[in-house]
Amino acid sequence: MTAPSESLAPPPTGLSRATLWAIGGVALCATIWGTTWYAITLQLGQVAPLASIVWRFGLAAILLFVGCLLTRRSLKLSLTQHLAAAGQGVFAFSISYSFTYAAEGRIASAVVAVIFAALAFLNLILFRVAARQRAALASWGGAALGVVGVAVLSGSEVLGAGLDAASATGVGFAVTAVIAAAFGNFFAWKGQVAGSAVIPSTAWAMAWGAGLLALYGLATGVEWSIEPSFTYLGSLLYLSVFGSVIAFVVYFSIARARGYALASYISALTPPIAMLVSVLFEDARFGWLALAGLGLVLAGQVLLIRAPKVSAV
Repeated sequence: MTAPSESLAPPPTGLSRATLWAIGGVALCATIWGTTWYAITLQLGQVAPLASIVWRFGLAAILLFVGCLLTRRSLKLSLTQHLAAAGQGVFAFSISYSFTYAAEGRIASAVVAVIFAALAFLNLILFRVAARQRAALASWGGAALGVVGVAVLSGSEVLGAGLDAASATGVGFAVTAVIAAAFGNFFAWKGQVAGSAVIPSTAWAMAWGAGLLALYGLATGVEWSIEPSFTYLGSLLYLSVFGSVIAFVVYFSIARARGYALASYISALTPPIAMLVSVLFEDARFGWLALAGLGLVLAGQVLLIRAPKVSAV
């Protein structure tokens, strides 16, 4: 009797390598961006927020350009690819972050994080309308669980913030920021369709965003300065290297491989990390309601990871 063929062996079970990579990437981005909410508050003070954003993404773009040159990646983009990168830069890095910094100056960062949890929903809607992509029911369910979970998790923060004139303006700024972020994702997808690679297109998008924001600052008389303190310079380096270069490259890589709804769900996972940072550095305390919300968020993450990729109509 002949030995059984290896081809008859049962197929391996468990998560695929691509799924494990997606889980790891989501966890990495959530950890980084969960700490950047606190790091952004360290930027607010003597330096104009617009200037801090230009320093952050200008430095990040330079690092990405240098990385492309050292690894011999082509930085050439076609006109169509440049237009997509410019749109991505304007919405994702100029408008979105300008309003994010402005919002954090008026309301608690946890409230801003709650509003950003709607990004997965906005991406599903925008890509359904503009790109005619149909998402699986599990994706909608996962996004819904994320919004509900973060709302429950941060409910006490939202209720405690109040809605006076300043905080109401901050909420409006945060809503504008998350809408701009969704459009930034759409233009990133347009660049993907046009054939641009992740790292060069992200470098150009950050360069476009920082450059156009700098022109706006020059036209409006923004004071350009850098605070020579360890706190400011340390937060600037962290936000540029980890919060921008590493996190956005991983984010857009996940988005291209698994869809922008799954990638944007990172915005629903960042508040738990942000709350942990608050516990460690701001002596915050959270109860069982926060743990229940965290459970909903993680359940939504499982649904989004396991959901089939979106398809064109």
